[in-house]
Amino acid sequence: MENFINMESSKGKILIVDDEQDIVEFIKYNLNKEGFETMSAYDGVEAVRNAKLFKPDLILLDMMMPIKDGMQAIRELRSNPDFDATVIIFLTAMSDEASEIKGLEAGADDYIAKPIKTELLLTRVKAALRRANTEKPAATDNDEEVIAFGDLEINRTKFTVYYKNEELVLAKKEFELLSLLASKPGRVFLRNEILNTVWGTDVIVGDRTIDVHIRKIRQKLNLDVITTVKGVGYKFEMPE
Repeated sequence: MENFINMESSKGKILIVDDEQDIVEFIKYNLNKEGFETMSAYDGVEAVRNAKLFKPDLILLDMMMPIKDGMQAIRELRSNPDFDATVIIFLTAMSDEASEIKGLEAGADDYIAKPIKTELLLTRVKAALRRANTEKPAATDNDEEVIAFGDLEINRTKFTVYYKNEELVLAKKEFELLSLLASKPGRVFLRNEILNTVWGTDVIVGDRTIDVHIRKIRQKLNLDVITTVKGVGYKFEMPE
């Protein structure tokens, strides 16, 4: 198994997954030069195994790979609570809308299209890690921020959601979106406001990104609490 590049003052740990070795080496070179700690994998099976060993902050994941492709790998990773907060960015030559939606539904945080441009790659990686770091709560066990509506409890400190004492597993962006809407029940959040708050202003994502995440939240909660305000945005309302 490949040894990872270890740096004393690492800016973050990144797992690079692609079945093309030249692409892996190209990305690794540029990330190491920027001070990141890296490890690589060349198929989906190795990606999952190395992710458990390396515990990366971010995974660059190719979509088309042998043995286990990127979609299978991300689903396996997202089913493991250890990777709820891990940023996963797809590397793909597939630019069609259907593939992008499937990737978002599976838990991808972003897409980087091939051929990969160095400056864009570094900008997207740094932005993703910056957002992930600023979003981590800094409270103690005695200082938790909890939003409760009857049997629904959203713990914004622990990033957990419980309904009738059963934990519901939400992906990181799903939780952030639900938490935002629930923070002010009845208020309509504009689509641009949601995008800027949850995804940030330094990443370009389409309106369908919100729609995909809202649909997943509704499916997992199985509660009619998020209302679509057509052409405007969304609001959170608990049923009577």
